[in-house]
Amino acid sequence: MKVKEVPQDLKFFKDSVVRDVAYAVDDEGNYTPVISEGWEVKHDALDITWHNINEKCEAIRLKVLAGELSPLAYHLEKNIMNISLFAKYTGQNTRKVKKHLHPEHFKALNDKILNKYAEILRISVEELKTVS
Repeated sequence: MKVKEVPQDLKFFKDSVVRDVAYAVDDEGNYTPVISEGWEVKHDALDITWHNINEKCEAIRLKVLAGELSPLAYHLEKNIMNISLFAKYTGQNTRKVKKHLHPEHFKALNDKILNKYAEILRISVEELKTVS
């Protein structure tokens, strides 16, 4: 694709500093990086992906409200984090984090651990304890 043909379809990057870099052929026939505002095909793929993530979040949210899971499970899904990645960020054992997905164990967490979890998820402790 030529430099002037690089898609500039704003959607996900509107009012954002984030941009895509595409490589296109310039007037001399060389590949050069070009900033792109987005591409409709990519937007469609992201729409489907976010729809699936939101469906999973809603299913987990209902389980949290039913007392089957702790709010931590919801926040991990919302942040697209799995247990092993979150455990690495926290410096905790995967088994221990998995245990905290159970409401009774989550409720017993001390402030130090709750603060660490909230910091990693970039939310307040109060938000960590709830689902929206």
